[in-house]
Amino acid sequence: MARLVLWDIDHTLIDTRGVGRELSAAAFEETLGQSMRRQARIDGITEPVIFRETAKLHGLATDRADFERFAHALADGHVRRAADLRERGHALPGAATALDALDAVGVRQTVVSGNIRPVAQTKLSVFGLDQHIIWELGAFGEDDDVRAELVRLCLRRAGTAASDAVLIGDTPADVEGAHANGVRVIAVASGRSDEATLRGAGAETVLSDLCDTEPLVKLVRGDGQ
Repeated sequence: MARLVLWDIDHTLIDTRGVGRELSAAAFEETLGQSMRRQARIDGITEPVIFRETAKLHGLATDRADFERFAHALADGHVRRAADLRERGHALPGAATALDALDAVGVRQTVVSGNIRPVAQTKLSVFGLDQHIIWELGAFGEDDDVRAELVRLCLRRAGTAASDAVLIGDTPADVEGAHANGVRVIAVASGRSDEATLRGAGAETVLSDLCDTEPLVKLVRGDGQ
C-alpha cells in the first residue's frame, strides 16, 4: 500500500480558468517593467523555468534575484485576488472527495508542484482542498528547476521509499519526474494531455478524472497489484 501521495495541483486538483496567467502577467510586469506579451510553455514546468523562458521571449536576461522578486509579487497577487480565484476557478470534480477518502485510510498526502509554495497554499486553501496536505513534506518550484528533483526532495523530506509513494498528476512531465525516482504514477487526463499521451509517457494507470473515489483509493493502496 502506498503510504504517501504526491499531488500535482494545476489541472489535477484545480483549474484557475485563466486567473493564474493574469497573475503571472501582473507579477512579470511588476518585476521586469515590461508587459508579458507571450508566455513560455507551462504544463509540467517549474515556476523559475517558466519565468526565465518567458523573459527570454521578451529579449530579457534574468537572474535568481529577479525570480525572487517575481515570486514575491506572484504570491502577493494570489492573496489579493483570492476572491477572483474562487469565483472564476474551481476545484476539479472529485478532488475534495479523493483527498478525504485517502486521509480516511491513513495515506499521508503532500504536494509536488512547479508552483512556489505560497501560491500552492493559496490555490488549495481557496477551494478548501488544503486540510489534508502536509505542507512541510512537499516540494515546490523554488526548491529546484527540475521536476524529478522535486520528487526526490519530497521523498527525502517524508522519509519515504519510492515504493511506498504514488504521484497523481496530469502531464507527461509528472510521469517522467516520478519514474526518474522509481515512483508509481496515477495520471489524470483532466488537463491538456489526453489519455493516449499519458499512456505513451508511461503512466501505469490513466483516469479520465477523480470522480470514482473507491477505485482511486484501491489504486493508491495497490489492491490487486
